Amino acid sequence: MTMPRAGIALGSNLGDRLKNLRAALDALREIATPGEPVLAAPVYQTEPRFCPPGSPDFLNTVVEIGFGGGPLELLEITRAMEIHLGRLRGTERNAPRVIDIDLLYLGDVVFENAVLTLPHPRIGGRRFVLQPLADIRPELVLPGHTQTIAEILAGLKTDEPLLIPVSSGGLS
Repeated sequence: MTMPRAGIALGSNLGDRLKNLRAALDALREIATPGEPVLAAPVYQTEPRFCPPGSPDFLNTVVEIGFGGGPLELLEITRAMEIHLGRLRGTERNAPRVIDIDLLYLGDVVFENAVLTLPHPRIGGRRFVLQPLADIRPELVLPGHTQTIAEILAGLKTDEPLLIPVSSGGLS
């Protein structure tokens, strides 16, 4: 039986950013369904969006894993990963961080509560998420959507700067 696929965005703008992303990917591999492929998109450098002035540039990517648990279980696991990898959750919103792990989708699950909404409600407006996701899953149609990820990316209207490829082979 094929497990649901979980799309997870990774970002880092403090410390050794590439090392931080690789550590997050390694941690995600540990929770992935055995025998299911782990997809890792290329890494892109991006200017910080929605962050305090003077924040360093981010490295961003998207990973997709098989995951047999529920959305809140995955959220709890990824938040624990962030803490283990050195993330400090402070009071300043969108402050620079060693690692940011965001759940994008979990199979065909549509879920919303006070701490989590799936699919992620802001996927469609963020090039730094759409581009790496389109690199690994261009034909994906998220629950509640009619367009593929590639179509959403092609129609994206944003003042967000173009992404700078850092690693075309992903983090593998």
